Amino acid sequence: MAQFIRPEIIRPPSESASYFLPLTSGCSNNTCTFCNYYGCKLQMRDVDEVKAEIDAVALYVKDRAVLPGIPNIIYHVIDHWWDGKKIFLQDGDALVYPFERLKYVLEYIRSKLPFIEQVATYGTAQDVLRKSADELKKLKKLRLSLVYMGVESGDDEILQQIGKGVTSNQIIEAGKKTKAAGIRQSLTVILGLGGNKDRAKHVEATARVLSEIDPEFAAALTMTITPGTPLYNDWQDGKFELISPMDSLVELKAIVEQSNFSDCFFSSMHASNYFSIRGKLPQEKERMIKELASIIEKQDPSLLRPEYLRGL
Repeated sequence: MAQFIRPEIIRPPSESASYFLPLTSGCSNNTCTFCNYYGCKLQMRDVDEVKAEIDAVALYVKDRAVLPGIPNIIYHVIDHWWDGKKIFLQDGDALVYPFERLKYVLEYIRSKLPFIEQVATYGTAQDVLRKSADELKKLKKLRLSLVYMGVESGDDEILQQIGKGVTSNQIIEAGKKTKAAGIRQSLTVILGLGGNKDRAKHVEATARVLSEIDPEFAAALTMTITPGTPLYNDWQDGKFELISPMDSLVELKAIVEQSNFSDCFFSSMHASNYFSIRGKLPQEKERMIKELASIIEKQDPSLLRPEYLRGL
């Protein structure tokens, strides 16, 4: 078996105070044309190695004892970032980890770190659909309580073009299946993913999918071209045209307007965005729309995040 290579820490903004526990490296869906995971190889970490890390964390928390052979990053995260309450499972979609192994890891976390309140992970729609409803409920009982899932777009043609590997109906099915298991969801969409040509249908279909799933959390990112990806090559060849910064706000406003949630915290706080909003929908919809409309009307680039401060 090849040696497991610990991945870099890539996590949602809201997981900044979590402990980062790798179960995998890479992403099982490595065909998304816009993503820096494109073409990567998925590695599954051996359960015994995961257990050894959990043991090291438990010992350090209890006695501040450092074990030989344990990466320094483990102790750095505990000392400088961790709130002692949350664990985020890495990497790109740790929910792909086989069910029995994932169940065992969660049970081991509960036995060694009983104070943990939440375990979260990235997961693709495919990861969710591969697991049965009963399996998801068992994972929820073991404190897997939040899954971050990339919707990207609700339009089937765009999903096919970017190599997402699922249809909008499959994304909706996965979202509803997760919700039925009692696991909260944070869904992400990407402003500008349809380019200039497909802006209208991208926005309309994306708002429809978000409304159908009705997640607890939703977030918008803005298309950022990543060198080395197929979409980057299309952009250089003139086959994909990026929308303007102001047009990204027009898309954001339209998604907020057209989405219907029962109780969702919606944000565009990610560093890729040109302007940040946050609030509860539908409770704060009017305020958020007015805020975006004001910026769009002024057409003042100085009100937007400068390009050099944007990032993935």
